[in-house]
Amino acid sequence: MELKILYQDANYVAIDKPSGLLVHRSSIDKHETVFALQLLHDQLKRKVFPCHRLDRPTSGVLLFALNLDALRHAQAEFAAQRCDKTYKAVVRGWTKAEGKIDYALRSEELPNKVQEAVTDFQTLQQSIVDYPVGRYHQARLSLLQLAPHTGRKHQLRRHLAHIRHPILGDSRHGDGAQNKFLRKYCGARQLMLRAVELRFREITGMGSICIKAPDDPEFQRILEVLNLG
Repeated sequence: MELKILYQDANYVAIDKPSGLLVHRSSIDKHETVFALQLLHDQLKRKVFPCHRLDRPTSGVLLFALNLDALRHAQAEFAAQRCDKTYKAVVRGWTKAEGKIDYALRSEELPNKVQEAVTDFQTLQQSIVDYPVGRYHQARLSLLQLAPHTGRKHQLRRHLAHIRHPILGDSRHGDGAQNKFLRKYCGARQLMLRAVELRFREITGMGSICIKAPDDPEFQRILEVLNLG
């Protein structure tokens, strides 16, 4: 598998991570042998360091550093919440035009630890699909733009589930009836969450780097089937 490179300079390289690809080896998925980290290492024939993470089912912009100074800079920017991350997601129901989800999340690794978590959202488009879902005779859907201000594990998936607008295709935090609808009506199983833009300060601090992911063909196909394209 050859990864699509979205950006590369002397310090960083960004790829368009496909849905379903792990960033690196995980104890949760011990049987997996293919990872973005190893694929990119082999493709570039040099060492790379992941600067952040995307959930396995999430697609889109994923940043790697090419040296340890660049890695430390990126990690500091993420930790200080100076990186602007933008996602698109398809969710159940009709959301408000815009809003802020300020809801602390319990750590999935350390159950006794509760962390601040904030996400802004904006509704881009809404639709109705004449297909029965659960106890409803139609499906109401919204296409959202999401901007997380913190980077908690599964933050966007958990936040959208918290406001009762779960992301379609989310097998862990989503709605089973909606996921069944996605499979039967769209012929798809993927999580409808895509990282579309990442902006962060250059290592010199003199400017910023903005990396955008192009439209993903499968993601766009599903949007069109759902009257959201």
